[in-house]
Amino acid sequence: MDSQIRISDLENIISEKVFIKIENWNLYLGDAGLARNLAIECISNKDQGPLEAAKKSLKAINVKVGDGVNSIPLINLITKSQILELEDVLESFFEN
Repeated sequence: MDSQIRISDLENIISEKVFIKIENWNLYLGDAGLARNLAIECISNKDQGPLEAAKKSLKAINVKVGDGVNSIPLINLITKSQILELEDVLESFFEN
C-alpha cells in the first residue's frame, strides 16, 4: 500500500508540472494519461539519481500517435526545460 501511495503522489506532481510540447501547445502529462507510467518508471530508476532517472524513464515511455500503430519515445516530445523540471520534481520527491 505504501508504494502505491508513493506512486500516486509522484503521479499527481508529474501530472501538474510536466508537459509535452507540440508546436505552441503544452499538454500536461496528467491530461495525456502519461503521468502514472512515468511515475512508475522514475521510481524504478531511483537508484540512478534524479537526472538519469528522468532521462532513462522518459526514454522508456512510448507515446502512441495517430491510430496507435506508431509510437514516439516521450523524451522526443518534451523540452530540455521540462526534463530539468522533472529532475527537480524527482530530487525533491526522492529526498522524502
